[in-house]
Amino acid sequence: MDISKTIAAMKQDPAFADNVGMVLVHNGTVRSWSRGDHASVVRIEVAADLSCIEQIRCDIEQMEGIFRVEVEAHSGMMQPGDDLLFIVVAGDLRENVKPALALMLDRVKSEAISKKEIFG
Repeated sequence: MDISKTIAAMKQDPAFADNVGMVLVHNGTVRSWSRGDHASVVRIEVAADLSCIEQIRCDIEQMEGIFRVEVEAHSGMMQPGDDLLFIVVAGDLRENVKPALALMLDRVKSEAISKKEIFG
């Protein structure tokens, strides 16, 4: 995902200016170490359930004050530094946008993405 282009496309919607006061972005990348014990990770295998992600995106987009949610999740074999997950949430106020992004991220990670770390 090109984040700048994604936001620019959102701004083309005539309703954007009337409904958006904040845009938050998440760009998740592959770490070179494991969360649990900091063991060296040389690559990971990722599976993203795109239909589940789309359902979560629709749920989050229905939250109060949320104008639009865009998501791109990658699957396959990846190396440290590779992009895994992009989320863009646009909405009216930070009180609405911040929790929407956090919930979107938490739900996608717990419900729609599985990964297997490969250690070096």
